[in-house]
Amino acid sequence: MNATQTKLPASGSTAANQNDSVSRKYLTFHLAGEEYGIDIRMVREINGVSNITPVPAMPDYVKGVINLRGNVIPIIDLRLKFGMPQAEYTEETCIIVVDVEREVGVVVDSVSEVIDLKGADIKPAPPMGANVDNSYIVGMGSVGDSLKILIDVEKALVGVHAECPDDEEASEE
Repeated sequence: MNATQTKLPASGSTAANQNDSVSRKYLTFHLAGEEYGIDIRMVREINGVSNITPVPAMPDYVKGVINLRGNVIPIIDLRLKFGMPQAEYTEETCIIVVDVEREVGVVVDSVSEVIDLKGADIKPAPPMGANVDNSYIVGMGSVGDSLKILIDVEKALVGVHAECPDDEEASEE
């Protein structure tokens, strides 16, 4: 997807549906060569990377804030949040604006497509060991021969709200 903006529908729950016949839509995106998916109902819009204003004393994965139609939106680099190496932003790099108690933008390498998955297409996340927190992984979505790592974006961004500047703090600077 290029730097154009795409407006998407309103949010809902991110829990994986256990009913095998009910279909759920996921927005898929790439990070470090792997494909991930988030419940489309959490997505507000998709934008190209614009001018991100850095905010001092933030964790490295909080890249700063953007002004989106008068709203200050914190920007989280998902590569860094997930402990992956940072990558240069390209024309394919996107900011997915999600609604998790407040609007937050997450930077991903590229956006792929919206897919429909039935409950039967979603397999449980494999155990990763005692020292690995994968509580944000909803499951593995099976699409043909490929697997998509389905994440609960609310759980993936736990703690981010406290670390991100809010509208008032950002406008005071």
